[in-house]
Amino acid sequence: MYVVIYVEGSSDRDAMEFLLESLIAKKQERGIAIKFASVKGKHNQRGGDAKKDILIKMPERAVDFLRNQPQSIIALMPDLYPKNKGFPHETFAELERGIMERFSRALETKGLADDSRIRERFKVFCFQHDLEVLILAAEEQLKEYLGVDSFKISWQIPVEEQNHDLPPKRIVERLFESCGKKYQESTDAPLILGSANYQQISDRCPQSFKLFIDFMESLL
Repeated sequence: MYVVIYVEGSSDRDAMEFLLESLIAKKQERGIAIKFASVKGKHNQRGGDAKKDILIKMPERAVDFLRNQPQSIIALMPDLYPKNKGFPHETFAELERGIMERFSRALETKGLADDSRIRERFKVFCFQHDLEVLILAAEEQLKEYLGVDSFKISWQIPVEEQNHDLPPKRIVERLFESCGKKYQESTDAPLILGSANYQQISDRCPQSFKLFIDFMESLL
């Protein structure tokens, strides 16, 4: 089995590979290859819109891939933030519904509307509201990384309860600034999450991220 999870950027990809290294290795031993792929990679950082591409372009591309790769699964995992990009949505349920509607239309256009096997191999998840929600959930590792015992800045608990006006990334940036540092997601996120326990992170993010981890662990 081959599983590809599309995220928005290379920072998201690298951070997820570091966080889930043990789980990916365990599945590899059982013949399940898992790959994270970024829609917007290092060579095309400028221009384009990664979230919009995942929401609008990837459902149709997924249909083409899945019908030619019957042993594969594709999952899309965009940020929930910013809201209403690509189509109206503020919640994960609205995001998922919009993506699935585009996937269904692509199936119909290609004469595959009745192919339940393809539908079953297309999954939708999200970061609520962005990747940095996982860093807030890894509070112990974040403190150790920044060399502090406590933070002067607080955030909403559960961590997935942040909002579109102040998403997790903005909070993480402020936490770094309060320690006299600048947050660099391409390097800081993988290092922080690489020392965290993905199951603990999942427990602290029950609304969206846990759904993804449950899916990953269920792969046979």
